[in-house]
Amino acid sequence: MPGPVGRGGLGPRGFLTEEEKENLPKVDKALIIRILSYLKPYRIQFVFVFLAIMLSAVVGLLPSIITGKIVDQALINKDMKLLIRLLFMAFATLAASQIVGVLESYINAWISQRIIFDMKNQMYHHLQYMPHSFFTTEKQGDIITRMNTDISGVSTVISGTLSSVVSNAATVITTLVALFAMSWQLAIVGIVIIPLLILPTKRVGKNQWKIRTDSQAKSDEMNQLINESLSVSGSMLVKLFTREEREYEKFVKVNSDLTALNLKEQRSGSWFRVVMGMFTQVGPLLIYFAGGYLIISRMDTGLTVGTITAMVALINRLYRPVHELLNLQVDFTRSLALFTRIFDYFDMKSSVVSPENGVRPDVTCKDIVYDHVAFSYSEDVPILKDINFTVPGGRMYAIVGPSGSGKSTVVNLIPRLYDVLAGSVKIGSTDVRDFDLAYLRSNVGVVTQETYLFNGTIRENLLYAKEDATEDELITACKNANIHDFIINQPDGYDTMVGNRGLKLSGGEKQRLSIARVILKDPKILILDEATSALDSISENAIQSALELLMKGRTSIVIAHRLSTILKADSILVVKDGVIAEQGDHESLLELNGIYKELYETQFRQILDLEGTLDETQRSDYWGKVEEDTIGF
Repeated sequence: MPGPVGRGGLGPRGFLTEEEKENLPKVDKALIIRILSYLKPYRIQFVFVFLAIMLSAVVGLLPSIITGKIVDQALINKDMKLLIRLLFMAFATLAASQIVGVLESYINAWISQRIIFDMKNQMYHHLQYMPHSFFTTEKQGDIITRMNTDISGVSTVISGTLSSVVSNAATVITTLVALFAMSWQLAIVGIVIIPLLILPTKRVGKNQWKIRTDSQAKSDEMNQLINESLSVSGSMLVKLFTREEREYEKFVKVNSDLTALNLKEQRSGSWFRVVMGMFTQVGPLLIYFAGGYLIISRMDTGLTVGTITAMVALINRLYRPVHELLNLQVDFTRSLALFTRIFDYFDMKSSVVSPENGVRPDVTCKDIVYDHVAFSYSEDVPILKDINFTVPGGRMYAIVGPSGSGKSTVVNLIPRLYDVLAGSVKIGSTDVRDFDLAYLRSNVGVVTQETYLFNGTIRENLLYAKEDATEDELITACKNANIHDFIINQPDGYDTMVGNRGLKLSGGEKQRLSIARVILKDPKILILDEATSALDSISENAIQSALELLMKGRTSIVIAHRLSTILKADSILVVKDGVIAEQGDHESLLELNGIYKELYETQFRQILDLEGTLDETQRSDYWGKVEEDTIGF
């Protein structure tokens, strides 16, 4: 959306869009007080800013007044010394005004940047403790916009809108006082021209605003077309379907429309500048005419040529701030809307918080109990309906089930990424909601299917699990995860950069780093959410013993999709339609002839058919190979 024309011009300023009009912020005392609370710590600095603005406004009058004295006293009396003295005084006042302006600008910038610093810190801290559901429902672009663009926009509100109001008001008041003190008749004549400046500005400004809005929309359309057709995937699609000419025609059409809108805006602006240039000269001409008439007709014997000259300079000084103040409603509304968007995030409460007196019981080899657990992301779509099972302390349970059945949701309730809507999840005899949240999560290790790495070194990503880990601990963890040899063969070893989201590493390498990170954490409870999905059979075999060693003496829940993992589980939980549909070991579940057997046979139907064509030796070798393959859960 195009913004208003910058401060300091007589050009058309921004108008509220229809969307802005529909979403006007509710202005009340509470909102104003809340905004002022961010300014309060810097109230002393604001006093200096306002004093500087007032001083600048007063000093800004002096060059015009001195100009009148130059005409009346120096030029008419042909006094060269006085002329030089007055010119020096005029220069000194101009310099003083500029210096005061620089000082005011510096203090203003310092205040606005400090407020931005405070708000960004507050926002980041607040977002860090928002529940996981917040980040799965909010758009990442919206979060970044609130965090960066919106809060950075506060600088414009403070150094722009707020200071502009005070500065323009001070300029208008001091200028009007000076004008009426010199000649009330000529002051009225000069003020009469102001409506002639306002009306065309509003009319032309509204027209230009509409053109700019249309132009921005067309520009967005062009950017999207370029993005889609010239990206790697988009250009490939264009080539495979031989749509080059069609895409070119679309681009030419959009480009033509955008060019026409740009030309239309420039034409509108050119004529507007001509009209405004004429109107801004009408005021001085009227003052010259009225002043000349008063002097020539001797109706005002006290009026001088110097006074008229000074008033012409002052009246030109009046037009710009009057125009700025007339746009105050638009600037004020946008400023409040900006704060409202920021406060909307601040007002979001976390549904997952650590209790005031959270407990820290020992969780080593404790049972994990799901007692009539129900959960949903939205009220109308239940995910878990009535989950009941117990994982004995120190045992490893596998969870299988169709895609979307709620397997990951079940395990996410343990570290309280989400909280149950009904029932409870307990470790030992303690509800996880009664735990100190940081303590609970420090004792739960999770390896997810999609590994996330920060854009840093391998060492930095590993130390995220344990900041004070020694070099030996890092090496041992990586050896157990079968990633150490790969790391030391890199030019920078453990200081190798992994790239954004780990893009410089393969999926298997990232997952083995993730496993090494959890090994380094040394948790009491282990959750593996399809942790070996990105590994080939060779890599998986290499770290399977490390995972078994890691799970030894720990209570573990594994969301499994490989037959080898499932067969090693102490018990298998089959999740379907939000409930535990079946539970038992591999053989007993096959005997039930239920969901588990259906999933098993669906995945291995081709293998079972092929088995009948092999002799006993071939059959044994073949099953030995496919045992490590995915069961497709």
